[in-house]
Amino acid sequence: MAVKKPTVAIVMGSKTDWTTLEHTVKTLKEFGVESTVKVMSAHRTPHEATAFAEGAAKSGYKVIIGAAGGAAHLCGVLAGHTTLPVIGIPVKGWALDGLDSLLSTVQMPKGVPVATVAIGKAGAINAAILAVQIMGTADATLRRKMTAYKKKMAADVLASDAALQAELNG
Repeated sequence: MAVKKPTVAIVMGSKTDWTTLEHTVKTLKEFGVESTVKVMSAHRTPHEATAFAEGAAKSGYKVIIGAAGGAAHLCGVLAGHTTLPVIGIPVKGWALDGLDSLLSTVQMPKGVPVATVAIGKAGAINAAILAVQIMGTADATLRRKMTAYKKKMAADVLASDAALQAELNG
């Protein structure tokens, strides 16, 4: 059986970001989407980050997900050097509980968008979901999987409500 080629590139600023990004990889796998995970720094390895972004489309990637904490400029560097959609995950760093990362990721100049999601685990999961939704615009199988995912979320909420109502009235 042929190995599926990764279609999502996940680039984190530090290996310490892995505890957040592992949720992205897990969520992508739930949709059958393969990914590549790299560590690159906007500040310590700017040439490597730039070269990776410039070659990402040619390498077959459809979406880049970036994540960094602190002075989180990685996603902006990636977005500035690719035509692919870039999704940014702010990671809680050593100060400001991730607010510094959020502002560094979301405040991009016109023409260089980074689709920024929530700080931390929720953002890591949402980045994967957004990547699937983006790729689903051209892939009916991913669209069907996303529809099923959303229906399951709705069913889970309704089941939780039914359980609560039974408990309250019970």
